Amino acid sequence: MAKQRILVKPNARRSSVSVGPEGQLVVAVRAPATEGKANQELIAVLADYFQVPKSRIQLVKGHTSHHKVIELLD
Repeated sequence: MAKQRILVKPNARRSSVSVGPEGQLVVAVRAPATEGKANQELIAVLADYFQVPKSRIQLVKGHTSHHKVIELLD
């Protein structure tokens, strides 16, 4: 499927998904940005948002950055 650019905001009060400038998704996650915890929660939040299994979401780029690229797999 398509690739999507994501902006991640770790250490948020609550997890949420919103649409930012230029249609970019902004995802707030409660987890800290250490040891991959924020990436794991990001995948869980996006799976719920897109209503797909977590296994269909792949983090393509930006493993250690706030700016990430994900891909929804078929």
